Amino acid sequence: MESRSRPVTLRMIADEIGVNVSTVSRVINASDTEARRWASGEVIERIRAVVAERGYQRNPQAASLRTRRSGLVGVLVPRLQDYVLATIYEGIEEAATEQGISTFVTNSLDVPANQIARTEIMLSRRVDGLIFGDAHTGEPFLDELAERGVKFVLVSRRAGNHVSATCDDVMGGRLVAEHLLASGRRDVGVLAGQPYASTGIDRTAGIVQACRDAGIDIPPHRIVQGGFDAPGGHEAAAQMIEAGGCPDAIFAANDFAAIGAMGVLRERGISVPDDVAVVGYNDTPLAAELPIPLTTVRSPMHEMGRRGLDLLVALLRGDEVESVRLAPELVVRASSAAAPSKM
Repeated sequence: MESRSRPVTLRMIADEIGVNVSTVSRVINASDTEARRWASGEVIERIRAVVAERGYQRNPQAASLRTRRSGLVGVLVPRLQDYVLATIYEGIEEAATEQGISTFVTNSLDVPANQIARTEIMLSRRVDGLIFGDAHTGEPFLDELAERGVKFVLVSRRAGNHVSATCDDVMGGRLVAEHLLASGRRDVGVLAGQPYASTGIDRTAGIVQACRDAGIDIPPHRIVQGGFDAPGGHEAAAQMIEAGGCPDAIFAANDFAAIGAMGVLRERGISVPDDVAVVGYNDTPLAAELPIPLTTVRSPMHEMGRRGLDLLVALLRGDEVESVRLAPELVVRASSAAAPSKM
């Protein structure tokens, strides 16, 4: 009767190549960039070739016992059905897979009590760290979590001094202001999003300050807060028009809110872009396919997720890390064509 072949071990691979077991372990469990901290390119190639040839299978249970880590990261988002957050999560998951990490995601519905409860559930499952896409400015929860020693990173939104990977939303707002002013718009309204989300706060601050620098003040009645979805944009735009008439440009802090605003304008017989220019934010796929294609600010959503996961891994490794601000890009389409000249 044939005896079963012995499973391939790290020791067997290390002996065959002539390196330490720790070197083999680090190369197998690290990304290309991290592996080069421990071994030369030639050694990395030899290790990976032998691993493939011998059919080595990593034992996650044993690895967890050695490192006291689960290899699991929890992700919290307001709503996974939201295109922006779903795209960010794809970036997180892609980067995690490359590094041998598993992720799972849950929705908080942007309710602080839900965020707290979901976080405790994730911690009870021994996650190594957390990524929050639903940070609220002014809430003490994240500060308290940091005091407990929990490792986490924010994506999409920033809060306090916590490490984050976001778009430079202030710059995004400035890009919109410069475009609208250059196209002859002077009466600008802003659909500012929710008051607890840094995305809306920063985008609004960017356009307000850029307009002020150009000698144009956006009055308070031209800045209306509301949901980041189409119904929220519809309601906020209607409120703005009823409070002070129709502006000649509307900047919405989210593409879907911009679509809601365009619905209000259509209902009232107001032409886009002849009467009112409309600009959104994020450059979701729908923006280019509308009957009047939407000018918008493209944010690097997928890359944001990847960078967020990389920052968390660096934190878990004990590295000093700094927040990342990714550059936005203005994408000009028909919805913000230059205002007709007035004779």
